[in-house]
Amino acid sequence: MSELRFVRMGFGAQAVEYQDAWDEQRRVHAARFADEIPDTVLLLEHPPVYTAGRRTADEERPLDGTPVIDVDRGGKITWHGPGQLVGYPIQKLPRPVDVVAHVRRLEEALIRTCAEFGLETTRVEGRSGVWVLGDPVERRPSLGGLSLDFDPRLQDEEFDPRLNGPEYAPSNAGQRREDRKIAAIGIRVAKGVTMHGFALNVNPDNAWFDRIIPCGIRDAGVTSLANELGRDVTIEEVLPVAERHLRDVLENAELKPREIERASA
Repeated sequence: MSELRFVRMGFGAQAVEYQDAWDEQRRVHAARFADEIPDTVLLLEHPPVYTAGRRTADEERPLDGTPVIDVDRGGKITWHGPGQLVGYPIQKLPRPVDVVAHVRRLEEALIRTCAEFGLETTRVEGRSGVWVLGDPVERRPSLGGLSLDFDPRLQDEEFDPRLNGPEYAPSNAGQRREDRKIAAIGIRVAKGVTMHGFALNVNPDNAWFDRIIPCGIRDAGVTSLANELGRDVTIEEVLPVAERHLRDVLENAELKPREIERASA
């Protein structure tokens, strides 16, 4: 078991600008690498901001030229803002680092958090983060009067949902009964210490996601605890629950270095 400390940086009127949080991440990262502090999780809200990971394609950015901050994490473009609980776990991992195992631990803590509020969530193979699963395809409503067999998102690689009306908007995925992401995860590991982390949608205005292709995924959408539960849910309610599950999962994880297969001589 390793010690884990939580730092609540700012919420609501004290929401933390993205650049300020990034600077603090780097400061804490350096201190953790030097063993000056224990593993640390920074928890906060951001004012509205789009951030783009290293794999973001140009066509996934806002069409209206809205500014985007390019960052050094994995993944693609996403949005942060009011109503979203953001966490940056800065944790030293054994080498060779198992990045996937770290992501799975964060997913597990968030799945448990959602479950405590009565919402069943899960993982989707090949897509990081935490998801609410939609109905089977044959039971979903048709889009724009078209049969799902002719869903242009599945047939046209250049299809852009932002140019084709609200029925394709990521924020309306719940109405379409499609898979929808409730928590995004994007991390970086430098010198064996993690940076960046997760964003759990508690009660944000999900229309912010409609200006981009969230995480580069065109055939699914986004949701929040408030949307799924049909009631108001606040950051204040979720914060201690998320802390408890993060502590349980991260402190009690049996950290092991990634196994490397070596070819026989």
